[in-house]
Amino acid sequence: MGMNVHPTSSPAGRLAAVGNQMIEIHLWLTAELARLRASLDTAAPEDAHPSRDLRAHCLAFCAALGRHHTAEDGGAFRLLADQVPELRPVLANLITDHEVVAGILGRIEDLLGGATPMPVARVRGELDGLAALLESHFRYEEKRLVTALNALTGQPGTVEDLLG
Repeated sequence: MGMNVHPTSSPAGRLAAVGNQMIEIHLWLTAELARLRASLDTAAPEDAHPSRDLRAHCLAFCAALGRHHTAEDGGAFRLLADQVPELRPVLANLITDHEVVAGILGRIEDLLGGATPMPVARVRGELDGLAALLESHFRYEEKRLVTALNALTGQPGTVEDLLG
């Protein structure tokens, strides 16, 4: 059927309100992380079944967050660095955050990689650190970039290219 799940992307492939879309993605990622942490809190570490589901949920979240940051680095941030050079120091800070996040995601993936049962307490510790970092990262990114991103309206491209 080809239902369009991104109704804001116009048929012409022109960018519209990219900054608002970034906020939407951040809200979704934040809600997913909260769901993941809540499901960890109810998990019985010695029970293999929630562990398998949790492992899958964890890995899916890590992949989604990683995709978003990789796309920002190569898409939105590159475009802004070209068009709004005064934002380059802000973008450099955000890319540094992305590297820290990637390190946390790597540690989570390592924890999920082998151990059975899942080392719930250690995964929870990493997710707590990730949640604290993302909260400040997302706020800073939104405060500094939304207006500039929304000014890109009308340029060719897709939100997926810029934000993942």
